Amino acid sequence: MREIDRGRAARAEARTRIEDTAARLFAERGYAGTTIGEIATEAGLSKPMLYRHFDSKQELHLALLERHRDELAAAPVQQLLHGEGDLDTRMRAMYDAWFGYVQSHPYTWRMMFRDTTGDAEVQDFHRELQRRQRETDMALLREFAPGLPEGELEPLAEAIRSSLYGLALWWLDRPDQPRELLVSAMTRITRGLMSTASTVSTVE
Repeated sequence: MREIDRGRAARAEARTRIEDTAARLFAERGYAGTTIGEIATEAGLSKPMLYRHFDSKQELHLALLERHRDELAAAPVQQLLHGEGDLDTRMRAMYDAWFGYVQSHPYTWRMMFRDTTGDAEVQDFHRELQRRQRETDMALLREFAPGLPEGELEPLAEAIRSSLYGLALWWLDRPDQPRELLVSAMTRITRGLMSTASTVSTVE
């Protein structure tokens, strides 16, 4: 391996170590209870080395949130739109992918779902994250339950989003519960909402 490639690999490995350590400490101790020095020490790096990757604790925190938001968004929607089988099968695959990611990144998800920073920029990020999730759920309802009144789509999407996040938090405190249980619960909730579209159309 060339020297330049070894340098890039070392920097990437150090950054990953910083992010993984920070995610764990933020989740365990909260944002205010975690210092840059503690993150550097537990990551096996010096503070100056950490600052080569992140200018501040806030920047590190936001980088973690953005990274996991983007990773989470990709797989579930692909399962729904391009997976195999009928809608119910694809919906289950979507939620299985979503909860699978939560299961693989428990520290990060405690941090993402429980904002302990008090920082305005981080709070804006959480609001944006929730807005994106609602828009995704609204698109799902428009595509697969076209009979629902347009005015109800956003509150119904919020019901799906809050159920999804709430179940994730419930599960993080009860890791002994099987993932399939949460997948079934979310599929039942979403299917139930979608099934009302025909009832609405009939009443109208």
